[in-house]
Amino acid sequence: MPRTARVLSIAFIACLPTISWAASDSALRDALEAARDKQWNRINMSAIEDHPLSGYVTYHRLRDQLPELSPETVNRYIDTHSDSPLSDWMRGQAIDQYGEAKQYSDVRAVSNGEPTGAARQCHYHTAHLDSAPQQTAEAGLRLWHTGQSQPNACDPLFKRLRANGTIDDEAIWERQMLAWQAGNSRLADYLGNQLSGAWQTAIDTYETIDSDPQKLREAPTCLGPECAATASFYQAAMQRLIHEDTSQALSVWRSLAERLSLLPSDQRLIEEELAYYALVHEVPNSMAWVDSVLPHLESERAFGLRVRRALQAQQWEGVRHWITQMPAEQQKDARWQYWLARASEQLGDQTAAESHFQQAASQRSFYGFAAAERLGQPLALNNERFYFDDASRERIAQQPAVQRTQALMRIGEDGLANSEWLHVVQQASTEEARALADFAAEQGWHARLVQTTIAAGLWDALEWRFPQAYHDEFIHWGRLSGVDPYLLMAITRRESAYNPNALSPAGARGLMQLMPGTASQVSRQIGLEDPGAYGVLDPELNIRLGSTYLRDKLQRYQGNRLAATAAYNAGPGRVDRWLGDYSIEAFDLFVERIPYRETRDYVQAVLSYRAIFESLANGSSDGVSLLRDGEKQVRYNRALVLRD
Repeated sequence: MPRTARVLSIAFIACLPTISWAASDSALRDALEAARDKQWNRINMSAIEDHPLSGYVTYHRLRDQLPELSPETVNRYIDTHSDSPLSDWMRGQAIDQYGEAKQYSDVRAVSNGEPTGAARQCHYHTAHLDSAPQQTAEAGLRLWHTGQSQPNACDPLFKRLRANGTIDDEAIWERQMLAWQAGNSRLADYLGNQLSGAWQTAIDTYETIDSDPQKLREAPTCLGPECAATASFYQAAMQRLIHEDTSQALSVWRSLAERLSLLPSDQRLIEEELAYYALVHEVPNSMAWVDSVLPHLESERAFGLRVRRALQAQQWEGVRHWITQMPAEQQKDARWQYWLARASEQLGDQTAAESHFQQAASQRSFYGFAAAERLGQPLALNNERFYFDDASRERIAQQPAVQRTQALMRIGEDGLANSEWLHVVQQASTEEARALADFAAEQGWHARLVQTTIAAGLWDALEWRFPQAYHDEFIHWGRLSGVDPYLLMAITRRESAYNPNALSPAGARGLMQLMPGTASQVSRQIGLEDPGAYGVLDPELNIRLGSTYLRDKLQRYQGNRLAATAAYNAGPGRVDRWLGDYSIEAFDLFVERIPYRETRDYVQAVLSYRAIFESLANGSSDGVSLLRDGEKQVRYNRALVLRD
């Protein structure tokens, strides 16, 4: 682009008037559609220049001019829209386009620290190779060390670092091992071809073990020049074997560990993975080895699983022992304080049990609530309330970012509206974020309100985290279906966080995340037409169908909300199988026996959410319980399932 054109672009930005509400939403909607299609002749800027969203049209116009657009113009736009995600998007687009065009001085001119995303990071660091060589070398090695292919944008950076020796043969070998571990054979073979002859024994060993993992026992204990290939080879080889055959991996490692001279940190990496998967797969005759290495690993996931294995066997001394071996911060969690209390109780130490129950009961969680009930105490909500007046809400309403959010909602751009809103929340102080949450609550923006509490970390603002969204519909369809309405609210809060258009990767849709097949089946069951993929997004219909589906699960498990909730997440077939495999007297032990972490976490979240919803509705947690006595005391086995 000629420099005169660049000056005109700068003038175009500089002359934009102050945003107001003068232009119509209809004109802006048409202009934005034309801008996305690059049909600039359809856009009348004078008709939209006063609209709060005119910057979105300008964004598309300027992006289309990259990389010829001057960095001064880009920075002018970024500064003008610094309170909007448009600024970050424009900066990212400029880094992409300038980088692809190898206009590295322009990359430096528009950058503001390391960007996100591998491609942009590679452009950024390539642009700083000469001005910040040490920082670039460190960043380049970080980008290099991955088992996956990196974007083409990284090729110039890697080429320069290879030429100056930063990426040497050892770095190439380490990445080859990461690629092998990740199952990326194409990348692994490519990298192997880049190594010098000094690495041939290591390459031959890798190829042998890749074809026949059983030969790992016989592999050399020194690979590569000065044994430089040894640690990364054995880490990759063991990781692969652990995932393919954990029992065999344990046997191999027992024969290898003593004769390998690995650094303690390298050995811990292997043993942590091996111990964890030995517990996951319940490898026979592995527990003694796991118990011997576990105290040295400081692995929260392995400690947690070791306690669960002790709980399954109801080895209460083991439960107490392994919880007290956990890192101190992990022990403080209500879950482990609860089980430490249960173990102490079983071992006859009632004083210790009460102390640990008290520590757990101070926390707002499934196990915190369960501990409170053990002590006969109200559930600890730890609820914070904040009050804002009309003047505060008017001040928020006048913020340009809020006006853009509302304008985007009016023209049907909910995704962009969410981006605008979350951008302003993330930039806000804690007090300002609370005022924004209050405004969202007043507007009835339920999904956006929940996202505000997450983005701002307002964990104790329960009225905002658990708003009375679709309250009348839950009460109505809960009453007609005979389902606890607070359970319906809790499931919806967990499933979609009140986004009526939520779509999961598996295809579940709407507030209660119904699969299309389930929605079709339940609709026929109650005499309705198949709502189709879009009809099921209607909030009231989704709640009606979801409550009916949940009613059927409750009937299947004799009204047991714990089992029904698990079935809502994992499917009744799996829950039936778990109940057939187990016979457990205590509800808490059944929860810990659920083999899927997702379902374990889901059940705990939903049941604690249900208690919170009921407490908020009642004005306090007095009289609110996590589960009914029958749900706590029933034996969780196949007798709980009513057969069709």
